[in-house]
Amino acid sequence: MDEEIIKLVNIRKIYFLGKVSIEVLKGIDLTVKKGEFVAIMGPSGSGKSTLLNIIGCLDRPTEGRYILEGVEVTERDDRELAEIRNRKIGFVFQSFNLLPRMPAWKNVELPLIYTGVNARERKDLAMKMLEKVGLLERAEHRPSELSGGEQQRVAIARALINTPSVILADEPTGNLDSRSGHEVMEIFKSLNKEGATIILVTHERDVAKYAERVVTIKDGICQDGCF
Repeated sequence: MDEEIIKLVNIRKIYFLGKVSIEVLKGIDLTVKKGEFVAIMGPSGSGKSTLLNIIGCLDRPTEGRYILEGVEVTERDDRELAEIRNRKIGFVFQSFNLLPRMPAWKNVELPLIYTGVNARERKDLAMKMLEKVGLLERAEHRPSELSGGEQQRVAIARALINTPSVILADEPTGNLDSRSGHEVMEIFKSLNKEGATIILVTHERDVAKYAERVVTIKDGICQDGCF
């Protein structure tokens, strides 16, 4: 548990709108250890999702250093960042981001298509991931045939298929009723017990309570705890 997987040093993010600059992150320092379950909280517009996008290599910081498993990510080019995203990071979004015409198992296998894994092995792995989230019997169903909670569980299975170093979840219960939200959070809790490193953004205290550690962002600065 003492092995550092993520280290952010003085991360700043500034957006420029014409001549106006908006500083969203104002010097974030954050360390996450392997196997940790961290919830990032904060008011709307505080920079939670911006921070998660930087950790997920979907965005670059304006200043600062980001080290992922000992690799200085901020020095990588776009191609290298795409490779890091595909190999090391599993994403779970509020809106599920499933392809509507594909059955559940095909949505789950998508991250493997560009990794050279053959079709039979991709399907086998997809089925194993669906079984892990309790949806094996729904493998052939399209997203429109699944409830919101089931769609999010498919998204979690997809995030797991590459055995990522870290799972990033942005408001994963935001579109779910309380029961489905609880089921999804129990899956995250179970994955964490198995050793998964999870960073989750939420504005809900009930969701944050599933994490071992809570980090709060306010006015572009973060600190541990502070519900």
